[in-house]
Amino acid sequence: MAGEAWLILPTYNEAENLEPLVRAALPVLEHAAPAGFRILVVDDGSPDGTGQIADALAAEHDSVDVLHRSRKEGLGQAYLAGFAVALREGAGQVLEMDADFSHDPSDLARILHAAGDADLVLGSRYVQGGGVADWGAWRRMLSRGGCLYARTVLGLGPHDLTGGFKCFRRDVLEALDLPSVRSQGYAFQVELTYRAVQRGFRVVEVPILFSERRVGTSKMSPRIAVEAAWLVPQLRFRFRK
Repeated sequence: MAGEAWLILPTYNEAENLEPLVRAALPVLEHAAPAGFRILVVDDGSPDGTGQIADALAAEHDSVDVLHRSRKEGLGQAYLAGFAVALREGAGQVLEMDADFSHDPSDLARILHAAGDADLVLGSRYVQGGGVADWGAWRRMLSRGGCLYARTVLGLGPHDLTGGFKCFRRDVLEALDLPSVRSQGYAFQVELTYRAVQRGFRVVEVPILFSERRVGTSKMSPRIAVEAAWLVPQLRFRFRK
């Protein structure tokens, strides 16, 4: 259905999280997306059976689809593959969300509501009312410092540039030259928001509480943080207005 809201869930070894997450998101989207919705699981060849769980969910629910990719290529490439499917199928809004319960599925309603008056909505840990649970001091400092670094270097107003809970209007993604995006992880999130701001789109932040994953292993690594620190200054010169 044209104008549907598409939720993209990139997965790699999320067998314990995927089914309860999808079951939690379904009733929220049913009420919050009056034009219809779809959930697209983008699985990068998870060896733990995540892809098979996604197939079972798709067989049970008409609103769930699965995109199987042959190998792990990084968060950014998984999202880009999902975006391409959503846009091809006529999505009006495209949402990003972690598949490990770091983001509360109930917040999808507030994100979609805010998208009625914005081009890009960011679920933000670092505006009034937002926050982080279950993190130690070092990780809190790393995350806040990374956001402050990106905001300062790029001259951006939004506070949470590295978060992965977002909603894009279709025309935003169509304007961002997605095939040219090569970054991953934190850098991917920073780059998409920066490109949107540079093209004059309206960005708003909605406060969320970010929680540590319930089960499984974090995909965060020093390489992802280093990539973000290295890429941010380049963005300033590559994507000027």
